[in-house]
Amino acid sequence: MQRLARKLPFHYGWVIVLTAGCSMFVRNAAASLTLAVFVHPVSQDLGWSRTLIAGAASFGGLASSVASPAVGWLSDRYGVRLVLTSGVLILGISTISLAWATVPVAFYLAYGIGRVIFSSSVQIGATVVVARWFVQQRGRAMGILFLFQSAGMVLFPLIASLAIQHRGWQEAWMLLGALVWIVALGPAYLLIVQRPEDVGLLPDGGAAPARVDETPSATVADEPAWTLREAIATPTLWLLAVATGSLFVVQAGTNIHQAAYFVDQGLGVTMAAVGISLNAVFTGVGSILWGWILERLPVRITFAMVGLLMAITSALFTTADTAAEAMAYASMFGISVAGILVVPAVAYADYFGRRSLGAIRGATEPFVSLGGAIGALTSGIIFDVTGSYHIAFVIFSGVGLAAIPPLLMARPPVRTAAPAQGSP
Repeated sequence: MQRLARKLPFHYGWVIVLTAGCSMFVRNAAASLTLAVFVHPVSQDLGWSRTLIAGAASFGGLASSVASPAVGWLSDRYGVRLVLTSGVLILGISTISLAWATVPVAFYLAYGIGRVIFSSSVQIGATVVVARWFVQQRGRAMGILFLFQSAGMVLFPLIASLAIQHRGWQEAWMLLGALVWIVALGPAYLLIVQRPEDVGLLPDGGAAPARVDETPSATVADEPAWTLREAIATPTLWLLAVATGSLFVVQAGTNIHQAAYFVDQGLGVTMAAVGISLNAVFTGVGSILWGWILERLPVRITFAMVGLLMAITSALFTTADTAAEAMAYASMFGISVAGILVVPAVAYADYFGRRSLGAIRGATEPFVSLGGAIGALTSGIIFDVTGSYHIAFVIFSGVGLAAIPPLLMARPPVRTAAPAQGSP
């Protein structure tokens, strides 16, 4: 790796982005938009309610809340290469096993394991390793990383939908599991390097434009270096964690049920598939957009903009009764979803540094998993009780607005004591 890194005509960090991006791409086998494609055929074939199916995502989210701290610690202690390689391997197994998960317990176990990999192993591992390879170019690098995620959001539901139509939902799960291994297993094992210093390099390749932020542009020498123990003592960490988790309530509660909602609105299965695709496409557009904005505006301001857009779009969903409105709102929501993926990954690294980033992300990621679990279940329960998602969208709009004040208060933390020695 050291010889390869030195011979490349470009910074090896971009190889890291590509490699981590492959894992982000395939994690969509367990994504909420992919599950949305299976809701109708599985419920019709097995007689399951939408709440029961969405509950598997909630179960996986709760399991991720328990697993994330361990995954973060493993990322720091044994390296992201181990975390991503084992995660991709397990994700393929769990996805394929869904083909035979025809009783709720088996379905919850198989999908729950995949969701743990989605929310913990890949989410933490990929973002941590990219954040370690970039400091001044972190915004654009993270935006490109999540562009891979967005490509998977487009292709995995599309592939699943085509496979369901031609071969059935069981063979669709098997196909998705095989794709997980083909695309990501080799790159994760062969190309991941924990940090640039391990191969004699520095972040950003030694040449990067200055960042515009509330604090002077960070360099390798003066970037923050918080330990987990120090970070958890700051209000900033918990403001970010709670606000991020709140926005994931909105994301999961909308995405898992979006296809079914468009069908209920009389827009048809085709329009539902188009809405999901546009959501994913504009998540990719938003990934680049938010990465660009992060290098020009303070993190907290950018994040508050994300929360506002998500709140507005959630409210607009209640009026989506034409194809044009559905396409517009799905696109807007995709842009806001990109924000809750890209911005927190940059915020934690910018505010607390690379030293214990895995452990810090592991401590905060349970809020994301818990938020996703609450959102997925909330929409299902409200639909089963009222026969409509409208009340859920109104609630989600309020949640998005409520997240804005804590995001605006989440300023860069200031260390009041000397760094602790030997802390994780």
